[in-house]
Amino acid sequence: MTSLHPPRRTSRYSLIAVVAAAAAVVPLSLGAAVFGGNASASVGPATTTARPAAARPTAAAIRAAAVQPAAATPPAGFSLTWSDDFNGAAGTGVPASDWKYDTGPGSSFGTGEIETMTNSTSNVYEDGAGHLVLKALHTGTDPRAGWTSGRIETQAATFGAPAGGVVRMESSIQQPDVNTTNGAGYWPAFWMLGSGLRNGGSWPSIGEVDILEDINGRSSVFGTLHCGSNPGGPCNESTGIGSGEHACPGCQTGYHDYAVEIDRSTSPEQIRWYLDGALYFTITANQVDATTWSNAVDHPFFIIYDLAMGGGFPDAFGGGPTSATVSGGAMNIDWVAVYNKGPGGTGGTPTGTNIAQGKPTAASSIENAGTPAGAATDGSATTRWSSAASDPQWLQVDLGQPYNLTGVGLNWEAAYAKAYQLQTSNDGTNWTNIYSTTTGTGGVQNLAVTGTGRYLRMYGTVRATPYGYSLWELTANGTPAATTGGTLLSQGHPATASSSESAANGAGAAVDGNTGTRWSSAFADPQWLQVDLGATHSVNRVVLQWEAAYGRAFSIQTSNDGTTWTTIYSTTTGTGGTQDLAVSGSGRYVRMYGTARATTYGYSLWEFGVYGS
Repeated sequence: MTSLHPPRRTSRYSLIAVVAAAAAVVPLSLGAAVFGGNASASVGPATTTARPAAARPTAAAIRAAAVQPAAATPPAGFSLTWSDDFNGAAGTGVPASDWKYDTGPGSSFGTGEIETMTNSTSNVYEDGAGHLVLKALHTGTDPRAGWTSGRIETQAATFGAPAGGVVRMESSIQQPDVNTTNGAGYWPAFWMLGSGLRNGGSWPSIGEVDILEDINGRSSVFGTLHCGSNPGGPCNESTGIGSGEHACPGCQTGYHDYAVEIDRSTSPEQIRWYLDGALYFTITANQVDATTWSNAVDHPFFIIYDLAMGGGFPDAFGGGPTSATVSGGAMNIDWVAVYNKGPGGTGGTPTGTNIAQGKPTAASSIENAGTPAGAATDGSATTRWSSAASDPQWLQVDLGQPYNLTGVGLNWEAAYAKAYQLQTSNDGTNWTNIYSTTTGTGGVQNLAVTGTGRYLRMYGTVRATPYGYSLWELTANGTPAATTGGTLLSQGHPATASSSESAANGAGAAVDGNTGTRWSSAFADPQWLQVDLGATHSVNRVVLQWEAAYGRAFSIQTSNDGTTWTTIYSTTTGTGGTQDLAVSGSGRYVRMYGTARATTYGYSLWEFGVYGS
């Protein structure tokens, strides 16, 4: 026997007709269709006032004195993108930096619910012991009226899997401690909706993933995907594609772990549901057409918790509330976390060595001293760069030498770019676009790119929020690029050095055109090798062919008099081997000035080639 299942959350995003109430008996494959909360999608109030560095990080960072939850330890291969451990003071509401309330009568959600959702700390509060509590309360004598409860959703709508990556949404929850006698009508849920719903998209095409739903105190869990069109369509709406009822023993009396993974690293793509770490349901992309799947799954989401009372789903399993339904049942949440795994299993970063980490980084502006440019390339996902609240803004990193770039990773904080370009340059002045979008989604974005340059920058032109641009981390991967162009100016010209290891390793051996001879210095820092080009030249390329004893930290400098020097290249992460460097400068003299050796020996160069015009 089949039955219509009313869409769960029409909300204020769009007006959708309420479907007829469910029949009394339905198959156990029935899931719950959902729609999302408040029409406002802003992240805080519109303002350009500078915020302190800790004003808008993750909830865990906001409450730095709190004990980190188990959620702070990512599963193998994943990195933590965002979490909340709910360590606020007893009786306080949720922080507006991370959450917003969906308030109003349940009848407006189009699901048959009978409660009124409030922002009162009687219905939604942190208990001072590391838990968020959503509590349903009843007044009066009519069991089908007089109920209040709570519903919240994340401010950020940026949680998703990048192409080739995986996202995991996970939470530790105790369902309301009720049973099938005194719990009729209770409907706890942990779920997420596609970010497109906040930008004019419609349910169910934007996608909805129900991670936990239970009804009537049945000690069970339902997992469901909603997609396509309603009614019917490729996803059998408004029922959706569901797991059916899955037993969840003890879920009313203790905390259990509920998780879903969207996996875009496998073909076909998958969504997987887990209870206490055990896989119990999987949907694959080939169960629907490619467009339906892409529209529903391949984008960011926002997360929702709510404790509904009554409605089509509880009614389909016996109905409620009744005169026996107890007031005060609570859904308790210990923590919530979003984890990401990037393409190739890299935990949210491009595959291969992160060539941007630790490199000199600059920005058009910073919000304050606590959010400097270098925080976006320090390898830490807990520090961030944040710009002034205006357009345009940019963040750029000096990779130290030209690279053939193949991937760029952007781990956005809640204040992300709606429109931006990724650009490369060899001189830090003239830029080439290698990626451009006007529909940025925030969250963790791993982008396949093709481009070459010494400098890489994110150039933001339209912000997605009233705040500036904010990146936890910018990463890059690629391989060193051979630099071409210019005339070899240094070969055979007079060369001098700060020291020579021996007479056989004099300075001239590095500019004689013979890769079988070399200059080698004394075993101390600093040391230098310089060549006199005979006249002032424009210099655009320097090639260092290191022997095994190379410079870890060194500069390339030019001078017109051999006394006053200008640095045109600098690194603290020299790699040895052959380094082909794009530079821009002029001078009669050019030198390598080494400040930190990579070995216990001196500095040693087979050849020091200076090119220009």
